[in-house]
Amino acid sequence: MRIHFTGVAGAGMSAVALMMRSAGHEVSGSDEDVFPPMSTYVEGLGFPFHRRFAPENLPPGLDLLVLGASAKLGGDANPEVAAARARGVRITTFAELLGEVTAARDVTVVAGSFGKSTCSALAAHILHQARTDPGWMVGAISPSLPATGQWGSGPMILEGDEYVVSASDHRSKFALYAPGCLLLTSLIHDHVNVFPTFADYEAPFRELLRGLPEDGLAVLRDHPAIRAIAGETRARIVWYDTQPCDGWFARDIAYGETTRFELVGPGRRSLQLSTGLLGAHNVENIVGVAALLLERGLVSEQALAAGVASFAGIRRRLDRLTHASRIPVIEGFGSSYEKARSAIEAVRLHYPQRPLVVVFEPHAFSWRSREALPWYDTVFEGVEKVLLIPPPTHGAASHHQSSFADILARIAAAGVAVQGVADAASATQVLSHLTGGEVVLLLSSGPLLGLPDSLPPVFDDLYA
Repeated sequence: MRIHFTGVAGAGMSAVALMMRSAGHEVSGSDEDVFPPMSTYVEGLGFPFHRRFAPENLPPGLDLLVLGASAKLGGDANPEVAAARARGVRITTFAELLGEVTAARDVTVVAGSFGKSTCSALAAHILHQARTDPGWMVGAISPSLPATGQWGSGPMILEGDEYVVSASDHRSKFALYAPGCLLLTSLIHDHVNVFPTFADYEAPFRELLRGLPEDGLAVLRDHPAIRAIAGETRARIVWYDTQPCDGWFARDIAYGETTRFELVGPGRRSLQLSTGLLGAHNVENIVGVAALLLERGLVSEQALAAGVASFAGIRRRLDRLTHASRIPVIEGFGSSYEKARSAIEAVRLHYPQRPLVVVFEPHAFSWRSREALPWYDTVFEGVEKVLLIPPPTHGAASHHQSSFADILARIAAAGVAVQGVADAASATQVLSHLTGGEVVLLLSSGPLLGLPDSLPPVFDDLYA
């Protein structure tokens, strides 16, 4: 087929485009107002990529147009959608397409409020390194994988997003997949713009559990919220945690530049593992993936240990961006309260003696919702200073949002030193007056004024 992806710089969209290309289809794509790392990533993928939406972007003989879910794409008003409709071309979403093409595959969905990108990438990396020819779709870039999407012929790993399919289809994306196995990492209220209550948010996860076959496998983190819905599944349940539980867990964790621990499993199974990933949450991620792969017998213990040790993580999830600077600049992913806290706690764990400076952009709808203002009361606990970037304006008319001043005031009221910075030059000016003993964490799910690209060379020169 010839498939065009409108909004191809979305993480999931580009991954599915790569899956389709590796399955033998011709793909092209377009997007506007996109930012690194996805924009530069897509530019290097080798298929036609247009930086504006236009009818002429659609190739002759087009069979299918895949439309992304972002509000900035314009939905049915997008000129490429109108042109495809006029030509009689089928229009669909990436979740619908992904569900259709993987229906006959051995599918494992990795889902949860946080951890799903890292766990999906880690599982795919271990299977790929073990030469099992896996397929995968990962909604983030990992330097350990050749691409974010791959067709393969072996086990299929799909990152399962709970966010809605589109503005007109309010099913969760993972509701369109047909997994035989599930890794569920977490269940914390998120995406309050489409799931106003926790019951609303929990409902699609219940459905996901109900859909597993009786001979399937559910690898579940041992957490009260997940325990509360575990009875929905007929599949065999395996529990995991970082603390001792009646499943898989970590023991004798020694945190450092290389973190080492003992993986303990049912029947007194035991395996020594090491990782360069930062944070307790990444030990938890590793335990979950290990439980999934070992319970299914997809890799040997030796292959698992080798894959965990060689996994370099994923972009924007605690990447160290500086090389020569004595002040580390680390980029985290802060699309929700739990993700932001995990990143902050990981940096505090590995740099306990350094004052932590956070550059934060409230990019996701959840951070901008007035209902989420209480998040700011505790999210920056343990932080020396916050530089706050103004929130974006997309979707502002359709959501009950907090202002820049509201967020600044709430952080200050929590007793955290906070300063608003309007542009990259202002942020860089403030950060150029550090003492030299700090650690800087960049935290956002958005472009962050381009600081992840512009700030590291400044620090490598100024603080070398």
